[in-house]
Amino acid sequence: MSSLHKSRIADFQDVLKEPSIVLEKLRELSFSGIPCEGGLRCLCWKILLNYLPLERASWTSILAKQRGLYSQFLREMIIQPGIAKANMGVSREDVTFEDHPLNPNPDSRWNTYFKDNEVLLQIDKDVRRLCPDISFFQRATEYPCLLILDPQNEFETLRKRVEQTTLKSQTVARNRSGVTNMSSPHKNNAPPALNEYEVLPNGCEAHWEVVERILFIYAKLNPGIAYVQGMNEIVGPLYYTFATDPNSEWKEHAEADTFFCFTNLMAEIRDNFIKSLDDSQCGITYKMEKVYSTLKDKDVELYLKLQEQNIKPQFFAFRWLTLLLSQEFLLPDVIRIWDSLFADDNRFDFLLLVCCAMLILIREQLLEGDFTVNMRLLQDYPITDVCQILQKAKELQDSK
Repeated sequence: MSSLHKSRIADFQDVLKEPSIVLEKLRELSFSGIPCEGGLRCLCWKILLNYLPLERASWTSILAKQRGLYSQFLREMIIQPGIAKANMGVSREDVTFEDHPLNPNPDSRWNTYFKDNEVLLQIDKDVRRLCPDISFFQRATEYPCLLILDPQNEFETLRKRVEQTTLKSQTVARNRSGVTNMSSPHKNNAPPALNEYEVLPNGCEAHWEVVERILFIYAKLNPGIAYVQGMNEIVGPLYYTFATDPNSEWKEHAEADTFFCFTNLMAEIRDNFIKSLDDSQCGITYKMEKVYSTLKDKDVELYLKLQEQNIKPQFFAFRWLTLLLSQEFLLPDVIRIWDSLFADDNRFDFLLLVCCAMLILIREQLLEGDFTVNMRLLQDYPITDVCQILQKAKELQDSK
């Protein structure tokens, strides 16, 4: 470890040990990258995403309260529906019309259960192929959810629920990708079939199952948006970061902490996932156009070239912006980009500048290329040095 890196760690520790953390100082340090040693990144992200307050004294009580609340969500939205299903007409002869699975009433418990299954199947399909370039999400977690995997009760897990349902996942059409694919060409590894995954022993669960639970509960608590394909790519890096925390006391609660940080992050970016808002000032179309208007200010020659070739921002910037660049780079690089995004006061304005920087850094290739070559470049971005991209974005920000 270099003396410079040790010095940066010490700087973070000094800021974080203050009784009242100075957010401006923490943002300034975090913008240049947060060390992972000692769980610093996990802690900083929780503060930057407004999960932990700046007053250190309140952390213990807030964490206990939020983690308790998450356990309550598990009971109400996963355990209780499973118990209710087991009790509703499976072994009873006195089934009422209200309890019958074919009851057409939209408010019936069965109807709710079946609608939830449709959402669950889409989530399940997406989380099983999360970050295919690493094995982490297929491995067993050290901290399975004992509340659900209680050997005394045999509660229905989401995995069992998916395996038992006869619904087809094709009935769920919540893809927001429009004219472009959500996953980039170099990550488009087809996932194994459902039964090809290694079956974990009873009492164990894979990390992808934890992510599935987080997304399912989010969908239940936010029916206006529910689940939209791509949310799995947002929650993945958050959960990975918290679930690999070197501090075991924090790592044990990675699921609950991820849920609340994801919820806070989604509160800021959820408009990107709502189709009816696409053309509003808070929608994704406006943000994509903003990338081009910024490019026009910074590099008019490149802007005119892309316009001349009729390369619309929807063809590439939709995925860049909606998924916070999580599909364009390998996971460690995505996490580094997110350090800067979360640290910036206007973090999603900075994301527009990062996208603009990505275009400018390959300007020579874009100026020389035809439509097909340029589309390939933008769909499978060639630069892997994210520090170079962030540095260019910062230059663009400072030159305003």
